[in-house]
Amino acid sequence: MILVVDSGSTKTDWISVDTNGEVLFSTQTLGLNPQVLSSSILKERIINNFDLYQNRGKVDYLYFYGAGCGVESPQLRIRKVFEEIFTNCNIIIKEDTYAAVYAASRPNEKSIVCILGTGSNCTYYDGSEIEQRVDSLGYVLMDEASGNYFGKQLIRSYYFNTMPKELALEFEKQYDLNPDSIKENIYRRENPNAYLATFSKFLIKNKNNPVFKKIINNGLDLFINHQILQFINAKEIPIHFIGSVSFFLKDEIKNSLKLKGLKMGRIVQRPIDELVKFHKKLLEKDNFRKY
Repeated sequence: MILVVDSGSTKTDWISVDTNGEVLFSTQTLGLNPQVLSSSILKERIINNFDLYQNRGKVDYLYFYGAGCGVESPQLRIRKVFEEIFTNCNIIIKEDTYAAVYAASRPNEKSIVCILGTGSNCTYYDGSEIEQRVDSLGYVLMDEASGNYFGKQLIRSYYFNTMPKELALEFEKQYDLNPDSIKENIYRRENPNAYLATFSKFLIKNKNNPVFKKIINNGLDLFINHQILQFINAKEIPIHFIGSVSFFLKDEIKNSLKLKGLKMGRIVQRPIDELVKFHKKLLEKDNFRKY
């Protein structure tokens, strides 16, 4: 059994296939970002899933693509968790940018692949190898144009009284905006980035409001300038996007790219499906053991 996993900070998609590429089961857990979660919470989120717990001894290869896995220490943390649960398998751990490239790009196609979900990231793909110019420092210092970035901007807009009054009243009805509650979730509880991202749904729902339009456009401009335009051939190749924020703001992204002379590529809301297709092709070539 082969288990392909695409994990963000908010949710994790799991799909199992046999050596013939037939899907055995698919399931979902909460996000498994080892940079913001302890080993005990990571383990709990996995073993509490019935499908994963029941099949833990049958997995031969586990391919995990995860947010927060771009550096060694969180990779080692989640690897140890996997080794305690999936005791008989080979474990391959890569950061989520690889999943984005495999899901959105085509073989031998030069492209730039961006992630806009709970967090954000950007990678250059030359058709065979991946290059990332900027190491992500997470939701506090980076993650521009992501769900948690927009969530922060909404909370700031509400508290600085720049949010239109009618929207502020609606915002109060939908969310607990008590300052103690906000600070508790940001500074004391796990997954503060995922918590902040929950507010971005309100932004997307009301994205045509001029104040919210400005927040969206500013976030996209920062992301394009800091991430995409670092690559000298950015205006010559397609720019693909992965993630829920990308999907729901596709028109705004297309317009922002056009203003910078950039070419919109594909948008993939849920990369796990394309990721499984990628691994099925490896199975056909019997390359999954060497991958």
